[in-house]
Amino acid sequence: MGCAAVVRPADPPRAARIAFWDPAGGAPPTGLGEPGDLTVVLPDGADGVRPRTVPARWLPVSAALPLLVRAATAPGAHPAAAFWGGAAVAALRLIARGHVRPDVTPAGHDAWRVAPADPADAAHLHALAAAMPPEARAVPVPDRAPPELRAAAPLLRAFCDAVADTLPRRPGTDRPFASVEPRQVPALREWAAEAAAGAVSGPRVSLRLELPGGTDALAADGDGPEFRAVVQVHGVADPALVIDAEALAEGIGAEFGPQPRIDTIRAVRHAAGVWPPLERLLHRPLPDACALSDAEVADLLAGAAARLAAAGVDVHWPRDLAPALTATATLGADGPPPAGTRAFLGGAGDLRLDWRMALDGTPLTDAEVDRLAAAHRPVVHLRGRWTLVPPDLAGRARDRRPRSLTGLAALDAALTGTAEVAGERVTVAPSGWLAELRDRLADPDGGREQVGPPAGLAADLRGYQLRGLRWLVRMTSLGLGCCLADDMGLGKTITLIALHLHQRAAGTAGATLVVCPASLLGNWRREIERFAPGVAVRTYHGARRDLDGVTDGFVLTTYGTMRRDAARLGALRWGLLVADEAQHVKNPASGTARALRTVGADARVALSGTPIENNLSELWAILDWTTPGLLGTLPAFRARWAAPIEAGRDPVAAERLSRLVRPFLLRRRKTDPGVAPELPPKTETDRPVTLTLEQAGLYEAVVRDTMERIRTADGMARRGLVFGLLTALKQICDHPAQYLREDSGRLAGRSGKLDLLDELLDTITAAGGSVLVFTQYVAMAKLLERHLTERGLPCLLLHGGTPVPRRDELVRRFQAGEAPVLLLSLRAAGTGLNLTRADHVVHYDRWWNPAVEDQATDRAYRIGQTRPVQVHRLIAEGTVEDRIAAMLAGKRELADAVLRSGEAALSELSDAELAALVELRAAPGEPEPEPEPDDTEAPSATEGEQR
Repeated sequence: MGCAAVVRPADPPRAARIAFWDPAGGAPPTGLGEPGDLTVVLPDGADGVRPRTVPARWLPVSAALPLLVRAATAPGAHPAAAFWGGAAVAALRLIARGHVRPDVTPAGHDAWRVAPADPADAAHLHALAAAMPPEARAVPVPDRAPPELRAAAPLLRAFCDAVADTLPRRPGTDRPFASVEPRQVPALREWAAEAAAGAVSGPRVSLRLELPGGTDALAADGDGPEFRAVVQVHGVADPALVIDAEALAEGIGAEFGPQPRIDTIRAVRHAAGVWPPLERLLHRPLPDACALSDAEVADLLAGAAARLAAAGVDVHWPRDLAPALTATATLGADGPPPAGTRAFLGGAGDLRLDWRMALDGTPLTDAEVDRLAAAHRPVVHLRGRWTLVPPDLAGRARDRRPRSLTGLAALDAALTGTAEVAGERVTVAPSGWLAELRDRLADPDGGREQVGPPAGLAADLRGYQLRGLRWLVRMTSLGLGCCLADDMGLGKTITLIALHLHQRAAGTAGATLVVCPASLLGNWRREIERFAPGVAVRTYHGARRDLDGVTDGFVLTTYGTMRRDAARLGALRWGLLVADEAQHVKNPASGTARALRTVGADARVALSGTPIENNLSELWAILDWTTPGLLGTLPAFRARWAAPIEAGRDPVAAERLSRLVRPFLLRRRKTDPGVAPELPPKTETDRPVTLTLEQAGLYEAVVRDTMERIRTADGMARRGLVFGLLTALKQICDHPAQYLREDSGRLAGRSGKLDLLDELLDTITAAGGSVLVFTQYVAMAKLLERHLTERGLPCLLLHGGTPVPRRDELVRRFQAGEAPVLLLSLRAAGTGLNLTRADHVVHYDRWWNPAVEDQATDRAYRIGQTRPVQVHRLIAEGTVEDRIAAMLAGKRELADAVLRSGEAALSELSDAELAALVELRAAPGEPEPEPEPDDTEAPSATEGEQR
């Protein structure tokens, strides 16, 4: 998040709002909430500070919390956003430990506030406030001259209170302290003040476990006295000041609060709510101490002590009886892997999982493990000393049945550091050759594969391309598939050609089969002939296709042909199988994806600039094809990874999945340091246009008529009406003639977009520039072609129905400068083409997924481009298209946040929500769930299965 963030407190605290703004003066992304102005105080040279009004985006605390928490650790986040993210984490930790209290605000509203009773928490908040960057509190104090920044500590406390006041709320209730809406409760002010005094002044308690007589009282077999839990009371101002609770009967000073006995009982009652055995203390005149059974001690060791500590009640074990035993699950063995790495990971063997027990880090002998297994109390005598035995560790010592993992499951465990054992996910330490393999895969620079440019390559590889080649050599030599996911235009094709040449030189290459969209056949052939002259290349496509005599070189085919001839292609054993634009088979249930799995090869490589367009299941589909079994079955993957990550509930799972996937997917972006420093700058601009009277009339008529029918429909009929409505409205925004299906007649002056496009093209062509114009509708592209031809402006048209030879000819003519304008349908021409002649890109209408638009833009913005590229996005103001544009800003970080598809979101919209989405407004409105166009351009026969 590159924007700064500030907090505007409110009464009640939950009404506070977060403003995101750009200190450089630019507009913040549209996906960050409701637009509005913000007055900030910024440095003004040597003369001090001055107030300035900047554009901002506003969010309530509830909506801003996930963004801020991510910003706390996100690389590149603005320090102000990262600060408020850290503050949010601190507030959430306080709330999780129950450090909140009720309050009545000055305006009489019900509210919750944080109550950091622990001095360590107060010190942490104090240190946070001292570290607050100026941009995080840049809102000036009202009515102060000269302008002053808000004080850091009160602002931080107000934000923490806003978080505490937001989380306990439940929609649908009108009860005070639960309702989302403010409730007037001035009569509760005295009660709230008493509760606040108790929250601030009460002492904290802890438990000290004792063994009467010490370990000397234990017999050699572990028999002896019971454990005893002693309640300790900590000073309010100085937690280091500690007394036993029994001393409260004698009377103590004010350092333990005004009513220490009552407060101690209250604190013990709170602890008993976390661990019920402490309820026995509440039946005593003073909650001072109680005996614990062995089962209760074992329960403390098994996790109850950790739960008490999270609630603010620490458990102190006897110094001479501290837990020192550990158990680590280990995988691997000395020597080479059974049957070789390739065969083992392919399922030719299992790897044994063993528990390694240790005392103070030194492994136990078999005899000592036997003694541990025989222990019937939570203590055991080992190596001349007594030590505590957690129940799970004792259970693992008793249950030493051999367990094994398949090769890929063992690799999963080695990379993520965890494995599932008897239904429990445990930490795993790989050893021997498996640890070496993990380290080798984790090396992003190719490890021991010091591979140079192969003989026969008629090109100089860039540094990042050579690193990509080394990575591919390493993965394929291990028999592991992988996905090269570099940005479009960074040279994935030449890197794959270099891999084939390397394998041929090493004597390990057979023929390489490349499966790609039909539009890329010509590009692959040209690249191979250019960079690997003399290497055989055959196109397996069209009516006259054969595989006779194929033993080496390249064979190029399309997804459609591969699906029809899967058995014939699968009869040959390929050295390398490449799926280009692999996102086209992201649906594993499609016929194309199933057919691709039947074609065997020594190694599989997927190429894709967008391995995730919508959800993590797409990533599973690609990697399960390249390395089958790596991510488990799709249902298991969704349960283990996709569901918790997509819901934002489990950042630990996201990190573990990243560790598992990272070795198998190499992702480089044009903006990465050192990747493409020679690329010129790219400027992206949203260009709003106003509907003409004809467009506005059609728009409102269609909304009015279709919404009436939608309100009386349900099920599939309603969904069809919804998608039909959205398509009609987008066509009207493009041009009335498209919606009315007019093949002739006047086009000029009837569409705000067409008028703006004329202005842009006049300016671009007058300066000698060239432009790509993308639209998702073939019909609109043909209308544009007719309009530009009537104006006398040379243009070319390429869409899904254009035959492959004709596509190649159009690309050649445009690159040669024969026409300054190339009209393209978005899906059919958005991948695989090299169109660096263009220095302008116009998106005439918006696709629901910005990753698709980015691919289209990369036809011009790629290696070989020498001029700055300007991207223009035409948006009909106040329409559904305007709302879509606002939503798309939130879909550009698909690796960080996985989104639902537009269709799924739309199917959940109520009639009121749908009406708000499509209504014609005078100004841009708030973001709504994103629509996904249903009737895009008709695909050609060779491309239909890619959709």
